[in-house]
Amino acid sequence: MATSAAPLCATPSSRQSRQSTGLGRRAEDLSAEQHRLAVNYLLNFMSVIAGPCNNFKDYIAFIEGRHIHMKLLEVNWKEKGFHRLPEPSPTGAVIHKLCVTGVSLLLFLTLTKTFPVACLADDWFVHKADFLTRLGYLYVVMQASKPKYYLAWTLADAVNNAAGFGFSGVDQNGNFCWDLLSNLNIWKIETATSFKMYLGNWNIQTATWLKRVCYERVPWYPTVFTFILSALWHGVYPGYYFTFLTGILVTVAARTVRNNYRHYFLSSKALKVAYDVATWAATQLAVSYTVAPFVMLAVEPTISLYSGFIRKDVQNYIRSSFSCSV
Repeated sequence: MATSAAPLCATPSSRQSRQSTGLGRRAEDLSAEQHRLAVNYLLNFMSVIAGPCNNFKDYIAFIEGRHIHMKLLEVNWKEKGFHRLPEPSPTGAVIHKLCVTGVSLLLFLTLTKTFPVACLADDWFVHKADFLTRLGYLYVVMQASKPKYYLAWTLADAVNNAAGFGFSGVDQNGNFCWDLLSNLNIWKIETATSFKMYLGNWNIQTATWLKRVCYERVPWYPTVFTFILSALWHGVYPGYYFTFLTGILVTVAARTVRNNYRHYFLSSKALKVAYDVATWAATQLAVSYTVAPFVMLAVEPTISLYSGFIRKDVQNYIRSSFSCSV
């Protein structure tokens, strides 16, 4: 079953009426990507539970048997010594993703019991632990909460690949790639040195959809509106709104720091390595602080967590300032 939304491009008469009501855009105002994906909403049985979000045009090409053929035609196979188009098999990609799924399931079943999210609202954590302990424990708890997302998205990707959907072409080394529908890149997530890099490799298909339907379209404050739309898209839990509103501030701050200071650390390899290590640590801790409400969901534990950080830090600052003045 596949359902599609109304196309972004319409006939001249209908387009004129849509413009007057704000429901459409002129064809010449659309980007090449928007032209290609004029119909971009899809619901199909393979992705109904855990996604991933995918394009109607890609899905129709898959159903009609053109999906892989179209990607293979982008390569000059005669130069590579082939006399006919190869037949890529998803078996290797599916096995690899099922292995990742198995490891993620094992980590989820073990780490979440050892480091439960509920500990973040514990009295000891909020009122007694020192700042570095709280920050370190917050990072560990957030790391322990990731495998369930790795599990769901990787398994969903493997399901689509097993059906023959998800071929994205050939890489520079001549390997067949089955990541058209991949929703995350675990290595890039864990080694991200910027908030943008982290978000760009987390829930990739949804982020691409948000960029296409919101970020590239709104005339004012695209970052703000995209985060707000993402919060609305996720649901009604208050924790979602704490996370995405905080994400706006962290994104703007990270962008400002990177644009104003990064060039100072590019003069030598040692400085670049030091910069990468520092920004990796800052990114991972900032993400942990930002997404904690997302997994806690409710208002009370979120307020308790954030007030614990702020209240204790303010108290320490006042205490240190008073001791210095004395």
